[in-house]
Amino acid sequence: MRRDIFQAIADPTRRAILVLIAAQAMTPNALAEHFDTTRQAVSKHLKILLECDLIRQEQKGREIYYQLEIDKMKEIDKWLEQFRQLWETRFSQLDDVLSNLKNNKS
Repeated sequence: MRRDIFQAIADPTRRAILVLIAAQAMTPNALAEHFDTTRQAVSKHLKILLECDLIRQEQKGREIYYQLEIDKMKEIDKWLEQFRQLWETRFSQLDDVLSNLKNNKS
């Protein structure tokens, strides 16, 4: 089953996991140490992130390491860029209005 990426990153624990593995590949046990939850709960979050292709797993000996899937994160960033540009334009317009109001009061 494919999951919606934005639903996956809506969860604060999954966002925190993404931040942690962005710095370095980690095992589920290593990730679980950063949260007040069980390893099984972390594994469920990892499964959802895997289903969305936001992370990938790599077997190294007996351990499975999870790492960030950069290309998928770039897709999200590209989609968000349209909103970033919209809000930057609106904030710039608001700055102009506030500057005009301030100058008119002086």
